[in-house]
Amino acid sequence: MKLSQFRFNLPKDLIAQYPAPNRDDCRLMVLHRKTGEIEHKMFTDLLDYFDDGDVMVLNDTKVFPARMYGNKEKTGAKIEVFLLRELNRESRLWDVLVDPARKIRIGNKLYFGENDELVAEVIDNTTSRGRTLRFLFDGPYEDFKKQIFDLGETPLPKYITRPVEPEDEERYQTIYATKEGAVAAPTAGLHMSKTLMKRLEIKGIDFANLTAHIGLGTFRQVEVEDLTKHKMDSEEVEIAMDCVEKVNNAKKNKKNVCAIGTTVMRTIETSVSTDGFLKPLEGWSNKFIFPPYDFRVANSMVTNFHTPESTLLMMVCAFGGYDYIMNAYKTAIKEKYRFFDYGDAMLIID
Repeated sequence: MKLSQFRFNLPKDLIAQYPAPNRDDCRLMVLHRKTGEIEHKMFTDLLDYFDDGDVMVLNDTKVFPARMYGNKEKTGAKIEVFLLRELNRESRLWDVLVDPARKIRIGNKLYFGENDELVAEVIDNTTSRGRTLRFLFDGPYEDFKKQIFDLGETPLPKYITRPVEPEDEERYQTIYATKEGAVAAPTAGLHMSKTLMKRLEIKGIDFANLTAHIGLGTFRQVEVEDLTKHKMDSEEVEIAMDCVEKVNNAKKNKKNVCAIGTTVMRTIETSVSTDGFLKPLEGWSNKFIFPPYDFRVANSMVTNFHTPESTLLMMVCAFGGYDYIMNAYKTAIKEKYRFFDYGDAMLIID
């Protein structure tokens, strides 16, 4: 398929700038793949579509405060530094993006904090905006990490155009986030509330956790018309045996397996046996899913409404069917569903 097939006009006023008052207090569009029916529900109605023995797969990654602001030595120019991943714990090396990049060269020093309490030196160029920084900090690692996090802020995506607010620290995080390492939230899971999860549990639905540390590659713009030539950035993933057993038992018993989010779907499709069962995994995934694609693990998924021409939309089209999903997006715009990270949700089932 071609990139241009995933283009559509999205009114800016449908881009959610704030989360719903309560996590599960958002709309849910339900798509039935077999009949082509579209239902308009609330997220709490998710309960009605699953039964005893079904499994929901969650991504337990935790977002860290990845966006920092520093000043360049001598000129004092304000520089945004986006922490991507820690490269070496002992050497305090980090892979980052800088903006504006043209001002930042190897050897430059950046100062962070009101009193310049943290200093970093640029030691390498990785991409046009990418740099490797060495933080000059001699104290214990725990003190260094605390200072980084104290100086950082919640990394809301750029299409949320307002300043970061205190509420975002909690709301741009799932309630089951435990393993630190993501620079973006697994947004489908943001709608899960303690009350709803308890009600699902009482009904007999089981939860299986995996970890996929979401990087900015998920949102990187596709720049080639021929999708077969696009390369996804690698993300660190882990599927433990407990998750494998829950998912495979559900499949053996002909129960539903629901992926809560595109990152979950991509991760489980990265590690599948020849007979369609999930395998343990500890490593990296750069899997790019676009139509046509034969999904082998989950038979349902929850996802948000995504940006035009995004790899996330492409995966959803692969799962739901291109024409069906693109028509559903037209309906979502007509019905004024809220889009992106803080927006509404979609359930795709058979």
